[in-house]
Amino acid sequence: MDPLRWLLRMSRWSRHPPPARQVAVVLGVVAACLLLAGIEHVWGWPAWATVNRPLRLPRRF
Repeated sequence: MDPLRWLLRMSRWSRHPPPARQVAVVLGVVAACLLLAGIEHVWGWPAWATVNRPLRLPRRF
């Protein structure tokens, strides 16, 4: 994304900040994602979530 767009968005947010509830929801989602990434990094990907063999679709000509 264009850096100018991010700067304009940040300036708009500084003038008109979002509600506290919206900030809390966004921070909660970010924290949950970081927690899941940390768990996956420490213990690895579970075997039950790995696909045994990929599904091969028939070719259409």
